[in-house]
Parts: sequence; structure tokens; C-alpha cells
Amino acid sequence: MNISPRIFLLLLALGISAANAAPWQLEQRTPFNAIEQQAAPLSHSPLAHAVQPWKICVLVPHLKDAYWIGINYGLSTHAKQLGVSFDMFEAGGYPNHDRQLAQLKHCLQSDYDAVLLGAVSPHLLQRQPGELGKPVLALVNKLDDPRVRTYIGVNWHQMGSLIGSAIEAHFNTTASLALLAGPESVGGTDLVEQGISKSLTGSKLTISAIRHADNNRHLQREQLQQLMESSRPDAIVGSAVAIEVAVNQFGQTSPSHPIVLGASYFSPAIARALQREKIAAACDDKVVLQGKVAIDLVVRLLQGSDDFGDIGPAIVVRTPHNSDAASLTESLPPAEFYPVYRFNP
Repeated sequence: MNISPRIFLLLLALGISAANAAPWQLEQRTPFNAIEQQAAPLSHSPLAHAVQPWKICVLVPHLKDAYWIGINYGLSTHAKQLGVSFDMFEAGGYPNHDRQLAQLKHCLQSDYDAVLLGAVSPHLLQRQPGELGKPVLALVNKLDDPRVRTYIGVNWHQMGSLIGSAIEAHFNTTASLALLAGPESVGGTDLVEQGISKSLTGSKLTISAIRHADNNRHLQREQLQQLMESSRPDAIVGSAVAIEVAVNQFGQTSPSHPIVLGASYFSPAIARALQREKIAAACDDKVVLQGKVAIDLVVRLLQGSDDFGDIGPAIVVRTPHNSDAASLTESLPPAEFYPVYRFNP
């Protein structure tokens, strides 16, 4: 395709690729911020360059599991592509509301052009009254605030519904399901539980126990041991960390009857477990792509675009039959990747 120098410069100024980079397959969800939503497919062509080296502040709850490390990888790779910079600050865990709020105030008062906020609480901005002064976009976790009109992520209620249905399909007779969930009432934990519960209404599978703990291997191992001592379920659904622990535990001491395992989200260890047929299913919300989309959309907003509403990848239910490495480039960072806290082009 021949492009005149004048048009090429115009496209470059707008951040549009003359090479027509492969579009990202996303979905637009409505109503905005609702628990249950309708989704429409969306083909999104990523930017090739930013019009200037924007400076972005990224706030996340933590970087202690593969989920947020995958987000970090997506952010850093697309920031490098566009020539924008970012600083990332982690709150150290979901209980640390005050720490994340202090980090947010720092970002709003400093020379950052915009904020990507992976909030420790959907109500965090209630403690930040008045005008925010710069674009704030919700990343992964919902924010209940009218000043935030772009959310990059997936519908966690749907995530629960999908994994619940995938595990229920393994049973022909009545059976029990235990949930080893993440920390209670933070992130997407509650919505995942609601989605699982709704998907199992009237089904053969009954929720027999729900246990909450931070996504820490030691804490999840304790929860698993207590669960197995009290009653042995037919199936367990949990966070990626919880199911990683279960795979390791059952590999060492096999239960008296097979337990069907399902992970509500994805990780490298979950991918390996699927490939080895150690677990039945896992939901993959393509965290690497989420990170790339977040950078792309915040740059577009800074360059004059309207708000994007509720947007992100479609969730894929992974099984042993669709979890080969070639399928997971939008889902997992390379094994050698280490988190990037600061990037300057």
C-alpha cells in the first residue's frame, strides 16, 4: 500500500500504524460496571506510536502472583512499543487501603499524565473527593465512582459462571463442590462466587464449603488441609494459587477418590497442570492482553479519545485440549520475565 508522505505523517501523529498491525479481539460490555452484562465482539487495532512520551502512573494491589505479573508484562511491552513511560506502585496487598490511597494522591499531585488504578477496593475513590484532575482508568478491579468511565478487564461474575458450568459438566450424579476463594470481599472474589453459585442453581453440583484466604501458598495450603480433614468434596474450584497448591498436594498424597479441580483464573502453573491433565478446567482472561489494552487506551484518552466504557478480552475456558503454548501468548508472560516497576523510553 502506497501512502503519501503527508498522510503518513498525519497517521504517525495520530498514533496509527501504517503497517496495519493485527487487531486485538476484545469485547465491549454493557451496561457499564454492572454485575451481569451483555457483550459485543470488538476488533481493536492497537496504536503504533504515541504523539508524545506520556508519563503514566500504575497502581496495583501487589505483584506476588502470576496474575498481576502478567498484567505488568503486557503494560511494559506495549509502553515500550508506544514510547511512553510508567511507574508502578504496589500496595502490598488488598488490606492496605491507606497505602494505596497515599500512592494515588502522589500520582495525582505529581507530573503523571494519567493513572491506571488496579484498586484494592471498589470504593477507594470515596476517600478522594473533588476533581481528580487527570484521567483515572480502572484496571482489572472495578471502581464504583462516576469519575471513572473506562474499565479494562473482564466480567468476574461471568468468570465464576463459566468455571462453575465447566466443572458441573463432569458430573452425571449429585456431587459436592468446595470453593477455595481468594481474600473475602476484595478484587473479584465476591463476584466469582456469585457467578459460580448462579451457574449451579438447580444443577447436580452443590456448594458444600467456602473458604477464604489471601492468595498466598502457605495460607491456601492450610485452607486445603482443613477442608480435607472436615469433608472430602467431589470437586474444588479456587484461585490459581489455591489450585496450584491442590495439584501439588494431591500429587504427593492422592485422595481416596479423584477430585475434579478447576481454577477461576490462569497462571503458568495452571497451564502446566492442564497440559498434564491434572485439572479439568480454568478460566483465562488473557492478562497480558489486558495490560497492553490498558496502555493503548490510556494513551488514546490522553490524545483526545472519548471514554471507552467496559472493555477487555473475552474469557476463554481452558481445558487440557486447548492449552498448548502457542495458544497462550496473550495470557502468560515469558518464563524469564521479571516485573518492571519503572520504564522510560
